[in-house]
Amino acid sequence: MASMQGKAGLVTAAGAGIGRASALALAGAGAKVLVSDISEDGVAETVSLIREAGGTAESMVGDAAAEETAVAMVERVVELWGALDFAHNNAGIGAPNRPFEEQDGAEW
Repeated sequence: MASMQGKAGLVTAAGAGIGRASALALAGAGAKVLVSDISEDGVAETVSLIREAGGTAESMVGDAAAEETAVAMVERVVELWGALDFAHNNAGIGAPNRPFEEQDGAEW
């Protein structure tokens, strides 16, 4: 992976599986990562693994399908690190079968 040094962002569904692997890879490349998932234990484990490897991570438990949670995640990254450089929207959430620009916030 290319260097992510100095970048900050979030990974949803990062409590296990692909989300955890993505969060670990991004942190390993130098990114500061907000780890989000509905599983408090999963989030804690991913953050612990990142920190044990020398990376920077913070946690947020919540449902990425809820608009207020999505907004709070972005606000938290900006509060912690000054900017949102990336978002790995890994959570498997069904969406309407129409173009993104035709969806409102609740649908997205």
